[in-house]
Amino acid sequence: MTIYYTDGSASPNPGPGGFAVIRDLRPWILGSEDGETTNIRMEGKALIAALQDADGAPCVIYTDSEFWINVVTKWAPGWAAKGWRKKGGEIKNLDLVQQAYALYQSTQPKLVWVRGHVGHEQNELADEWTNKARAGVRL
Repeated sequence: MTIYYTDGSASPNPGPGGFAVIRDLRPWILGSEDGETTNIRMEGKALIAALQDADGAPCVIYTDSEFWINVVTKWAPGWAAKGWRKKGGEIKNLDLVQQAYALYQSTQPKLVWVRGHVGHEQNELADEWTNKARAGVRL
């Protein structure tokens, strides 16, 4: 089973952003967005990149984004049932929410939350490469 670690950030937030996917204990996928983006958006892009890489195969994805775990496992099913609407306003980053949810449904990965910035080796590696990706580094 493939194991991924993902991270994303923008600096400043909002600002230029980057994301990284670690696979087999090494950087696997890097990406970025120029201009104004957010930490949340970059975390979502990292999750999507890991799900796409898994290509429907069983996998485990470790992320420090509890938000995105909640999006795909708890909130998106209700939003989808309501025509992608939610009580209280628009769904931010709807393009990523819909993409992540569709990939989650077709892959059914095990999503594991890890606390960020507490010395978890692979999460720290993902954070390091996220910053490099934001600066334009590619594999």
